[in-house]
Amino acid sequence: MTEQTPDVDTRALPRSTGADRRLLAPLALAQFICSFAGSNMNVMINDISRDLDTTVQSVQVVITVFLLVMAALMIPGGKLTDRLGRKRCFLIGLTVYGVGALLSAVAPGVGLLLLGNSILEGIGTALLIPPVYILTTVLFTDLTARARAFGVIMAGGGLGAAAGPLIGGLITSAISWRAAFAFQALIVALIIVLSRSITDPLPADPHRHFDVPGSILSAGGLTLIVLGILAADDNLALTAVLLAAGLLVLAGFLHWVRREERAGREPLLSTSLFRNRVSNLGLVTQNIQWLLLMGSSFTVATFLQVVRGYDAIRTGLIFTAATVGLLISSTAAERLAKRHSQSTLITAGFTLTIAGIIALIGLVAASHSPWAFVPGLLLLGLGLGAMLTPSVNVVQSAFSEQRQGEISGLSRSISNLGSSFGTAIAGTILVAGLTRNAYAIAMATLGVLGVLGLVAAARMSRTSAGDNPLADSRPGHGPHD
Repeated sequence: MTEQTPDVDTRALPRSTGADRRLLAPLALAQFICSFAGSNMNVMINDISRDLDTTVQSVQVVITVFLLVMAALMIPGGKLTDRLGRKRCFLIGLTVYGVGALLSAVAPGVGLLLLGNSILEGIGTALLIPPVYILTTVLFTDLTARARAFGVIMAGGGLGAAAGPLIGGLITSAISWRAAFAFQALIVALIIVLSRSITDPLPADPHRHFDVPGSILSAGGLTLIVLGILAADDNLALTAVLLAAGLLVLAGFLHWVRREERAGREPLLSTSLFRNRVSNLGLVTQNIQWLLLMGSSFTVATFLQVVRGYDAIRTGLIFTAATVGLLISSTAAERLAKRHSQSTLITAGFTLTIAGIIALIGLVAASHSPWAFVPGLLLLGLGLGAMLTPSVNVVQSAFSEQRQGEISGLSRSISNLGSSFGTAIAGTILVAGLTRNAYAIAMATLGVLGVLGLVAAARMSRTSAGDNPLADSRPGHGPHD
């Protein structure tokens, strides 16, 4: 039976548009800066590699490890919110992230950049992102209001990912790549100030059990899998070993979870989270959406810089088309949620995104003009913006507020694992041979994965509305009506 979101004392909820904005501003900015961090380095690859006397592949590893750390630690980070409280966990994460950004800004070599950007920023993100989604879910109980809130937050995330290359390119060209990390630290400081308006509606439970062995097993398994993908361009045998080891560790994690449940103890992740079919399909679509977003961003940015020889600012300007498309569809989330079911929006999003990938392959092959990238990137942005919000809404709203720590950590881990996969898969293909054909192969691979997402969305649309409270969220069809 699907868990319904229980009633929340509406006296504690924001009543005015001004109150909504005060709550959403720090949450949306937090998602923005974390997504920005995952994409803005794509246009700084050449500058960083020259300045730090390293290789393009080394910078790719720094980018991918950041995404990997987020994915590996997001589930434990979500669970920690129950012990520490949502707001406290949010502020701790912001502090760790800010320290990492400052270290990255002064890094003399790739080692300190790896520590600051990949490790500390990754850990900080894993701590601060789950509270963003938990607080949004429990503070906005009305379906339309929640769609609007998630629309704002996902617009922030999408803007950070899509506009990251442009903003990073402008900062890099005007000052240096180091200033882009100082920019992140400044935004984090602003978020901390704005967070004073946030009140945690759920009490922290410092005595809540935290599953340390489960955390180690889950993080270890995810780490081995992504490392296996990273090794594909150098050693296929090593890739096979790492992937097999990762799957074995994750199998051990599943065994541990079941053992804890049989013993009556609270595991890191309850198996009951996977009994909702529509939520499961929503997790699949989330993974593939972020895989497509980060994979295409990395592929196009690397191709423009290494093959076409564009500088950081020119590369960033080309990505404006994707940013515009994503903003248009993300900001329309509330209106779209009133008129169409969540599954319909996700299906339409994948259709537009696949069309964008096809355009990015065909038009770029036919023309050397930078304008050849615009139609494909615009379609890509429109498609991703249309489906990011409903996918999150489907998953988060399927569970009660008592389960938000678990499902938020799982949801964000799945999404960031998709980001890691996207960058790793695209990077592996490109590093193997930075040519026009490598670009086309990388984009075609992303297109095939997009088709898998479309299949998942189609299966979601065939699922009865009674199986999930947000299978159909139009007025008159939702569970709150």
